[in-house]
Formats: sequence, C-alpha cells, structure tokens
Amino acid sequence: MCGHSTACNVRVAVIGAGWAGCAAAVEATRLGHQATLFESARTAGGRARRVMATVAGQPVALDNGQHILIGAYAESLRLMRDLGVDVEASLLRLPLTMQFPDGSGLKLPQWPAPLDAFAGILGARGWSWADRLSLLKVALGWQLRRFQCDAAQSVTDLCQGLTATAMAALIEPLCVSALNTPPERASGQVFLRVMHDALFAQSGGSNLLLPRADLSALLPDAALAWLSAQGSAPQLGVRVQAMAPTNAGWRLSTDSDADLAFDAVVLACAPKEAARLVAGSGVAADAWLMQASGLRHEALSTVYLHAPQARLHQPMLALRANAAEPAQFIFDRGLLGGPAGLLAFVISASTGDSATLTQQVLAQAKGQLGLTDLQPVQTIVEKRATFACSPGLQRPLAHIAPGLLACGDYIDGPYPATLEGAIRSGLQAARGLHQTD
Repeated sequence: MCGHSTACNVRVAVIGAGWAGCAAAVEATRLGHQATLFESARTAGGRARRVMATVAGQPVALDNGQHILIGAYAESLRLMRDLGVDVEASLLRLPLTMQFPDGSGLKLPQWPAPLDAFAGILGARGWSWADRLSLLKVALGWQLRRFQCDAAQSVTDLCQGLTATAMAALIEPLCVSALNTPPERASGQVFLRVMHDALFAQSGGSNLLLPRADLSALLPDAALAWLSAQGSAPQLGVRVQAMAPTNAGWRLSTDSDADLAFDAVVLACAPKEAARLVAGSGVAADAWLMQASGLRHEALSTVYLHAPQARLHQPMLALRANAAEPAQFIFDRGLLGGPAGLLAFVISASTGDSATLTQQVLAQAKGQLGLTDLQPVQTIVEKRATFACSPGLQRPLAHIAPGLLACGDYIDGPYPATLEGAIRSGLQAARGLHQTD
C-alpha cells in the first residue's frame, strides 16, 4: 500500500453509511481510491435517516429525528452540491429565529455578521432592556476572549451575568439544539465554537436551513447513487462481523461473505460498534477503546402528531420546556413539503419512554399552542443520538492503527454531534488514507 500519495489506489472498506460514512466513501472515491461502503441497515443515513409512517392512510417519509442545518455548515452544503442535490429546493433558508408561540423572542435581520446578531438582540420581542444588555455584554466578552474559555467551563459558567429571560429564551434552546446537552453540563468551548461560526464569522452563517426532504434524500441517497455510478455499489443490509489486520492490509468477514481483503478500513459506525470491531481485531488501541467506550450519550426524541387543520404561522417555533412539557421546538412539516397538519415536536437530551413523552407533548401542544385534536403518528426515541458534549471531554482520534481510521460526529473535532461534524470527520478520514501506514 502506498503511504505517501493520494494518487495511490487504496482498496478501502467504509463501515457505516451514515453521513460520515457517505462523506468518507465519496471523498475516497474522488481521490482515486476503491471504496466499498457497508451498511447493516437497508436505509442509509445512520442517526439522520428516513423512517416511513402512515398519515391519514397515506405513506409518508418521516425522519428518525428532526434535524436542521445552518448556513455555517459549509462542508455539508458543498458536498450536497457536488452530489447533485438542489440545495435551494431541498432546504428552506430562514434568518435565525428563536421565537415562541406568543411572538416573543429573537429574530435576526438579513444583515452582515455580526451586525445581524446585535440587531436581533436589541430588537428581541418581550425582552426588557436589562435582558438585551446582559446578552450584549456577555457576547462582547466572548468576542474579546476570541471565543476561547477554560476547558472545564460549562455553558452555564459562560453565561454568568445573563438575565433569566435571556438564558431561558435563547441560550438554553440554542445549547440543547446544537449540543443536545443541557447548559449546566455542556462544554462551554464547543458551544463557543458553534456560536462563533454561526453568529460572528460569516454573513448568513446563522441562517436556519430547514429540510424540505427527508434526511436520507437530503444527502445519503445522492451519495449512494453517485458511488454506484462510479462503479462502487454500496453494500446495504450487510453487517461486518469482524476484521483483522494482515501483512497486506485488512481482512473483513461479513454476514454474507466469509473473507474480504482491503488495504485500509474506515470505521464510520456508532462508537459502540466501532469499539466492538476494534477490540475483536486484536490491534493495540487501548487508549482509543477507552475513550470510545467511555463516551456517555444523550437521547433525542421526536414526537410526530397530526391534525388536518393544524397550522403554525412559521415553519419552526421554540417552546417553553420543563419536566412536564419536554419539547423545546415544534416544526410544521406541512410548511416544509409534508402533509398538511403534520407537526414534529423535538425533545433534545430527552428522558422517559415513548408513550410517556407522547402524552406529555399532547398536553404541551394543548397548553402552549391550543391544539386539541392532534393524533399521534409516531414517536421515535434515539437513545444514543449523540455523545454527551461535556466540558473537557477527550474524544477519540481519527487514527486508530496503521490502515485503520474512524470517522463520525463523536471523533475529536471542534463541533458537537452535528451533521456538519459528521461530514467533516468523514472527509478528514478519506484524506488521511495515504498517511495510515
């Protein structure tokens, strides 16, 4: 195997067809390697994929978790365009809006950054001048410190001096939506990176990009079609059972083939599955295994409810969440190309079972939105949706052993468990193939 040139043709197995694995396989192929993508499920996308359901007797494509992108997700948007996805048609672009059903909250104007952020803060509806000034003062402090903080600081630590309104109406929903971790135990440094890139680095970086297509159609389907067109048909419904190093590279066994030979392997599966394969391979990777196996996880739940006449006045609203009313956001899927009256309630860092969450959200919809005729469609609880993005967390590195790399939103990097983090990790792994010897 060539160890120093991206022109070298490497036979690489990419295990897992989530967003990171799709990015890794596409980029490896683009760089001239022979990439074979394995996925144990029949649908690509991993923790951001299509789920079929029935609404009013008709089949409807839902998602296993309601996701959004933002304008700062440059690599995700570039890859979509490279794969032929019509980004403008597939994503509804809106200025950052964190408004509640009563109209209170923050909405940024379409101004250059960071003027849009400051104008949005000054014009926040339902906020006192003390609320606005406290946020401006804290945000200015972040800028003066170049968006850096002590690794041990939580988001709550970063926000000392904020009023309760500013904290509850903006920071808390932003934190749980970006990091899927409550502010009191979320990494301040990772939050600052997201805030910098979204609000202060580039105009349009804070824009909300709301999917008009299901998450598999948004990128994974296009990636699989592109790979097939290059002669690298993805292997869906095929589970890699074990892997082992050889003198020439790696040997994989799957539930359909006993022995497959590759020069390199990229693990793009969940950390638990990646750790299983690494531990079974016999390679010396104790530190990597300890970090991957030691990750704590947060759940993400999406409660889909339907009533033909249900409407929101905008595609996404923030909700006032508490233990009894747990949803932080609601999306009107009817305004995003789905059936009229289909609503998605999102519970970040969720606890509880699906039946309990469904009943709680029904009560929340009645109390906060006045919606009384909603019928449950499906409640999806992803128990290990993201890693817990806690202060000082040491995440596993991409390089595990010679010829063995990992990618995924949990791999060491500046972003939390987001689609952009997954894409960047997959691209990094593919570009590191020539350095794995």
